[in-house]
Amino acid sequence: MFRPVIQKTRYLVALAIFNYLMFLWASHTITIEKAIGYDYKIQASQLMKKAMDYLRTYRLGEQGVFVGDSVLDPNETMLIGTAYGCSTDEGYLDAKVSTLNPNFAAVIIDLLFQAGVEQGDTIALAYTGSMPGANIATLAACEIMDVEPVIISSVGASWYGATDTNFTWLDIENELYDEKIFSHKSLMASIGGKSDVGRGLTRECQEALQIAISRNDLNLIYEKDWRNSIKKRVTSYGNITPISHYRTFINIGGGIANVGVGEYNPRNGVLFPEDLMTFQNESVLKTFSKEKVPVINIRGIKQLIKLYGLPYFPTPLPPIGEGVLFMKPTYNRIVNFIALLLTVLATTGIGIYSHKQIHNRMETHEPESVL
Repeated sequence: MFRPVIQKTRYLVALAIFNYLMFLWASHTITIEKAIGYDYKIQASQLMKKAMDYLRTYRLGEQGVFVGDSVLDPNETMLIGTAYGCSTDEGYLDAKVSTLNPNFAAVIIDLLFQAGVEQGDTIALAYTGSMPGANIATLAACEIMDVEPVIISSVGASWYGATDTNFTWLDIENELYDEKIFSHKSLMASIGGKSDVGRGLTRECQEALQIAISRNDLNLIYEKDWRNSIKKRVTSYGNITPISHYRTFINIGGGIANVGVGEYNPRNGVLFPEDLMTFQNESVLKTFSKEKVPVINIRGIKQLIKLYGLPYFPTPLPPIGEGVLFMKPTYNRIVNFIALLLTVLATTGIGIYSHKQIHNRMETHEPESVL
């Protein structure tokens, strides 16, 4: 009986080897391209590391020996607080540790680029004491990009943030300002927490946080109705420059005046006015959005870290400049096209040759008569 043979095995093996070699050729022509804002990202990360190194040395004092909790603060940053005392709310240790990665400053650079921020622009900045790492990263990014931040803070902090009332976020910020590591600091501050006046905290904690605001020479925002706290903040931002003239508004954390009260929380990252059309929470964030100002929301750290490919709860801290946030591998398109073309031609050629062989055999073969 006639059995057409498509092609000899050695030809098929040769084709497979050829195609594999084309694949290897294409896959080994990867070039590494610098990500947008690469130089800014590197410089901002280096500046954040400088700030963290200084704070660690400052807090360790003359003895210079880490005596903190290595479980809570595995990288010995001296910037991880406790989960008790004068905490305004619950918090996640993993998130706090993740923002204390100097490369997080590059995330802020990337977000500023997305929001269209350029050198010399003025931005509005609001943060709490809950995430010192994110705050430092943002100050570093502003410094490197020569951006002018107008800052209003809440001194209160959730678990594992700047919960030490003797060394609050305002003390951290002021220390970095006095050391001339950063050239900007808060204009005013509230206690933060529930109703933006620290409800739920003991009287001693409330007083300690007010003292922290006072010793850092800041005006206190203290309104019985948190909605008035929103108005006070918006008015204060507006006194510096009209709200619509700000290039972006950055919110870090969950300050009630900044994000409001409601079940719906805006997603992380850059949010343009059209992204917040359904966001109805009365808040500073909503006020800026109504004025067509882009918003950068930094709150859900795990999602943000995953988006940028940074390690979550990094131990030890990775080198500066590591990861796709800084460098992106790309394939050589010309080589890939040539390899694909050669693969297709080789496969097609073998296919055409096999078809002709089968056709010739069919024409020359005389089937046996069936009697």
